[in-house]
Amino acid sequence: MTDSGPGGPKRMRYPMPDDVREALLDRGLMDAYNARPPYQRNDYLWWIADAKQEKTREKRLNQMLHELARGDVYMKMPWRPRRRGAE
Repeated sequence: MTDSGPGGPKRMRYPMPDDVREALLDRGLMDAYNARPPYQRNDYLWWIADAKQEKTREKRLNQMLHELARGDVYMKMPWRPRRRGAE
C-alpha cells in the first residue's frame, strides 16, 4: 500500500504484524501508538519488519514500546506531540 502527501513522493505503508499489535495491547500502549503521527507509526513498523534477525526484531520492538511508554522519544530522539489548536 502506498501513500503520498500533496506533491510528495509515494511512500510505502506497512501493515501492523499481529505480534506488534498484541505487544501494544498487552502493554496498554495502543492509544500512545495511535496518537503518534502517521509517519512515525509507519517508520516503526518498517524498522521492525526490516530486521534480518529475530533478536534484532525483538530489540527494535522493545525500543518502540519503551519510547511509546515514555512519550517523549522517537527513534532515540527527543519528541514532543503537537498540541491541538497550537500553531
